[in-house]
Amino acid sequence: MNKELSVPMHSPAVPAATVTLLRKAAIVLAGSALVAVCAHIALPLYFTPVPLTLQNFAVLALALLLPPRLAFDTLLAYLVEGALGLPVFAPSPVAAGGLAHLLGPTGGYLLVYPLAAALISVLWRSSRRGFVAAALSAAVGDLAILLSGALWLSVFTHAVPGPVFALGFYPFLPGDALKIAAAAALAVGVQRLRRHNVSPHLNFHHS
Repeated sequence: MNKELSVPMHSPAVPAATVTLLRKAAIVLAGSALVAVCAHIALPLYFTPVPLTLQNFAVLALALLLPPRLAFDTLLAYLVEGALGLPVFAPSPVAAGGLAHLLGPTGGYLLVYPLAAALISVLWRSSRRGFVAAALSAAVGDLAILLSGALWLSVFTHAVPGPVFALGFYPFLPGDALKIAAAAALAVGVQRLRRHNVSPHLNFHHS
């Protein structure tokens, strides 16, 4: 038999680095889409320009599920999408879309998302990864988001921090406590699935 005809006719395998890059890109896009969807589940509050949304829950959940670098990149991609004019930010009667939204009254909350997500991920991964540790890690990041948002709002409105905290910090604590608990429960549940190898596709241990 002709040896040339016996050579397997198949295309070269896709490099592992390319597969990893594509996988991370898919996670970033899916994660930023999740934040966008949760941002549009919003309830305007009459006494503050900051709406009540599920956006923080998405940020906390992604931070607990993803490693620090990937969590940071996902939230950074979300901000870039919004700055480019995509409708990913929560609807606001006082803030225009695109980059102007990031410079509006809720900009302080949004701009700190990547750093807060990375911080939560680092804290969670340096702990024993129980529910309490997940909740505490998420709480630290959530407080950073709320503090940054309130301080930004103070600068934006030229008001002293005290009254501004009544508009952009204290009203959101009860709801965010529920979001923290829900995100922590989700992270612990996914971790249990990983341990039992029920769903290996949920493993995000890549840096």
